[in-house]
Amino acid sequence: MKKKVLFIDRDGTLVVEPPVDYQLDSLEKLEFYPKVFRNLSFIRSKLDFEFVMVTNQDGLGTASFPEETFWPAHNLMLKTLEGEGIVFDDILIDRSMPADNAPTRKPRTGMLTAYLNNDDYDLAGSFVIGDRATDVELARNLGCRAIFLQDSTESLREKGLEEVCALATTNWDRIAEFLFAGERKAEVRRTTKETDIAVSLNLDGHGNCNITTGLGFFDHMLEQIGKHSGMDLTINVKGDLEVDEHHTIEDTAIALGDCLYQALGSKRGIERYGYALPMDDCLCQVCLDFGGRPWLVWDAEFHREKIGEMPTEMFLHFFKSLSDAARMNLNIKAEGQNEHHKIEGIFKALARALKMAIRRDIYNFELPSSKGVL
Repeated sequence: MKKKVLFIDRDGTLVVEPPVDYQLDSLEKLEFYPKVFRNLSFIRSKLDFEFVMVTNQDGLGTASFPEETFWPAHNLMLKTLEGEGIVFDDILIDRSMPADNAPTRKPRTGMLTAYLNNDDYDLAGSFVIGDRATDVELARNLGCRAIFLQDSTESLREKGLEEVCALATTNWDRIAEFLFAGERKAEVRRTTKETDIAVSLNLDGHGNCNITTGLGFFDHMLEQIGKHSGMDLTINVKGDLEVDEHHTIEDTAIALGDCLYQALGSKRGIERYGYALPMDDCLCQVCLDFGGRPWLVWDAEFHREKIGEMPTEMFLHFFKSLSDAARMNLNIKAEGQNEHHKIEGIFKALARALKMAIRRDIYNFELPSSKGVL
């Protein structure tokens, strides 16, 4: 079996990068990145990645960064990590300055030739983990993917590096979860004589939405699901709106529910249940269970014929179709005077319930069922 590698940056990834001079040149400056011990130890013990540290240390060995100021903190860092079961198979340090344009300096691959064009290694299944765009660029140059220790990929856009980034997070819990349990993404294409619908979602996203159904109010409601659950959600719909709104709304619910079902995968480690939410004059409660059995309880009345372009009679139909396709129990109750607030509160409550139910714990990676099946 080919070997996979985690190419791990040091400053800003394993340890907090010192401000001002960005040099870890004293023991007083040594501060480990939050949650790195538990999670990197977990990865080392549970997965089969080799660990390779790859770090640029500008001018190491020169008057600006003497050797004797570097090694005490570096060696203490390694010894502390080793005490937690975290051992590196290789440590690669480039000492050049940025202006030198050295072939060994990240994001160039001069220090990593042993891994390139080597049939022993699965670079496509390997990752670079780091906090700078140069780490993501190194991943591209190696032919692997990147885990970017930032909250977003916006800084990668200019160099076209977003596609290389498999995960952007500042939380080592998320990194360990991603590497151990995998991505939770799905895409569904549903095409009939009445509608053509494409849905894609990432359960572990950042709430980014791109939704076009042809019904402005429906778009607004669907955006609540992505925004308030934290899922990345893309929905594009071409429906027979010249007939009416029925097929567009129903088929979108079916495709979205199917996408949720696929993205959840084995459901190991998930919370399974969720609930929530007040909104102004309305109290909206949505309880759900990803138990594998579809069921809907609907206790909400609407007296307007439409809100925006969306018929209120379709609200019940949407949630019934969603429940059926996602194989989940949904219990929905709403009370209040403002019809807009009432349905928006329901969608937001659904989103918050989803956020609770899809939360995953790799340290308790069991199926949440006494029957052993969901």
